[in-house]
Amino acid sequence: MSPAEPKQIPARHDVLIAGGGLVGMTLGCALAKAGLDVVVIDRDAPAEQQEGAYDGRASAISYGSAQVFKGIGLWDLIEADVSPIRDVRVVDGNQIEGISPLFLHYDHRDLGDEPLGYIIENRVTRVGLFKLAQTLENLILISPVAVESLDRQRGYAEAHLSDGRVIRADLAVAADGKFSPIREAAGISQTTWKYDQTAIVCTVEHERDHEGVAVELFQPTGPFAMLPMTDNRSNIVWSEDPRVVKQLMALDDVAFLAELSEKFGDWLGKIRLTGPRFSYPLSFSLASTYLSERLVLAGDSGHGIHPIAGQGFNMGIRDVAALAEVLVDAKRLGLDLGGPMVLEKYEQWRRFDNVMLATVCDGLLRLFSNDNQPLRLARDMGLAAVNKLPPLKKLFMRHAMGVVGDLPRLVRGEAL
Repeated sequence: MSPAEPKQIPARHDVLIAGGGLVGMTLGCALAKAGLDVVVIDRDAPAEQQEGAYDGRASAISYGSAQVFKGIGLWDLIEADVSPIRDVRVVDGNQIEGISPLFLHYDHRDLGDEPLGYIIENRVTRVGLFKLAQTLENLILISPVAVESLDRQRGYAEAHLSDGRVIRADLAVAADGKFSPIREAAGISQTTWKYDQTAIVCTVEHERDHEGVAVELFQPTGPFAMLPMTDNRSNIVWSEDPRVVKQLMALDDVAFLAELSEKFGDWLGKIRLTGPRFSYPLSFSLASTYLSERLVLAGDSGHGIHPIAGQGFNMGIRDVAALAEVLVDAKRLGLDLGGPMVLEKYEQWRRFDNVMLATVCDGLLRLFSNDNQPLRLARDMGLAAVNKLPPLKKLFMRHAMGVVGDLPRLVRGEAL
């Protein structure tokens, strides 16, 4: 399949997906691989999305999310550029080495041989998804084209595109991001607020091997994360006051590296920047429902959280796994893919998990992003207590790995 030269489009598809980002393309590939007829529509060209300047972020992929990637055939295309997370250190303050007893340490060996998760550059995942899509005959990617309107009143979803084409399907999926035009046009409200933080994202190379250790420092102005990547590199997610971020982004590379080195410390030796810096305003959002007539929300269109625990993309991948399972099973049973009985199962499955995780992450941010001394002592004692209670710590680790709860087949490592 060539994105630039789409195949002849049938009169009606099983599913049309508005948004060809990480979640939209993962869902499209999962459904197409299972035999559904899928169209993905995206406003950005694939070539643009695969450039380094498009997105500087890397994502923490849980063990469960990696199982989804393996199940749809993506893992083999990206595995060479994936770095395992073997240990996680959570520290309240600047003591990266965990010298203080008041820190939390997750060691993958406490649960077995598998890594706790993986760090993958978003660009690498996009490249892999586009390669996978080209192997799937029943997946059509239309781009760069926008969905100008979506008619859902006549027993099907009909997308009117900016190039004049009209696409029909039994079901439409809005995977078009946290500012989703599809969600807004459908009249689905959301709870949202902005955090007084902006994230600086960049990648550094260091002298010593990180050995698969991910570090998160909780500081009053926001968390500072160091995520292990391939080739002695780490991805930095530095959350700060937006005014400070503006000043930091205005510095030249030498001055910025000096500021970054002070935060990073010398535990991995000297560091150097290996690419551009990016900044992203941080916010919270949660849609009031994931359903409307012949429409479902997936990924950031339904929920957006602070990157404090690295779970945002994993929530989206679990959306994909649950929705794909519901739709594939419905197709096999001859059910209407856009019918309420099918879609309500998806919302019931995913909404509780997403609301709970979003609430927990928001609470963690508010608990740790301050310098209140009594509160700081209480939270530090809490970290130390969890660290010294193996059963509780193992439960938290399993949650972080995405292997707790009512899991879709793909997350369990089973085929759709």
